[in-house]
Amino acid sequence: MVCVMKKLKFLVSLHTRQNDYQIAQAASAEEAARTLGIDAEIVFADNDAVLQSTQVLKAVQNRGDSRPDAVVLEPVGSTALPQVAQATISAGIGWAVLNRSPDYLPVLRKVATAPVFAISSDHAEIGRIQGRQFAVLLPKGGSILYIEGPSYSTSAKKRTAGMLETKPSNVQVAMLKGKWTEESAEQVVRSWLQLATSQSSAIDLVGAQDDSMALGARKAFQKIATEAERARWMKLPFTGCDGLPETGQKWVREGWLVATVCVPPLAGTAIEILVKALHKGTQPPEHAVTESFSIPPLKTLASLQSSRS
Repeated sequence: MVCVMKKLKFLVSLHTRQNDYQIAQAASAEEAARTLGIDAEIVFADNDAVLQSTQVLKAVQNRGDSRPDAVVLEPVGSTALPQVAQATISAGIGWAVLNRSPDYLPVLRKVATAPVFAISSDHAEIGRIQGRQFAVLLPKGGSILYIEGPSYSTSAKKRTAGMLETKPSNVQVAMLKGKWTEESAEQVVRSWLQLATSQSSAIDLVGAQDDSMALGARKAFQKIATEAERARWMKLPFTGCDGLPETGQKWVREGWLVATVCVPPLAGTAIEILVKALHKGTQPPEHAVTESFSIPPLKTLASLQSSRS
């Protein structure tokens, strides 16, 4: 008698379709699913933690073959959905968290019958890399208009802390908050430009915590009505983070950005870990971290900056 192994089915829950990194997360999940011969359903929560919770719980409460074998979640809010995680584990379903290291993981891993783990980028190091880029781009010091992710995001907080750790003391930072989307950054920069203080601000560089927000900032400055004022802002260097091949890296090549930080997508790697653990019946390490790097490399960026000077 031939035993046919059940085809695994995963639910991948992501933030929004309006962010290039989230789109890359989805693409990496789809590629891993094709390579490994599993089904991956990808849902987006429209940056709404309540909607995300509802979407995942609905899938977990399904019966039979329609229920996933594992959930891959990039949490919208700061809590990483502890009640949903408990319900998922209680149903014997695997749980992989992206870009968080929730406090509840050790407790769930003690009772789980399926894999439970987290995988994330080193967001503090991403911020440190960006701070080093600022040091190269502003060798004599200066002022930066810096667009952070939302207040609830631990990733944004860690990137800011890392950036402040490595930026030179003679570089000052004015911070605005976006929502990881091009539209949100354009809106917040346009609002800032309406303030009287912005007119007297001597900004030397515009940095953002992801490439889509950097592009949104550029678009806000491009829409300034006064030609001389618009030209003044558009001459500034713009930097971002994520460094995906078809967005951030492309924008660096085209000159829209002077630098970015490459942050490899995590969803595909999480799926690979889940499949291996489910097939072997093992529990993977509690937390894995990926590496990021500057694009262009810092030495190359320094040479380019020297040529511009």
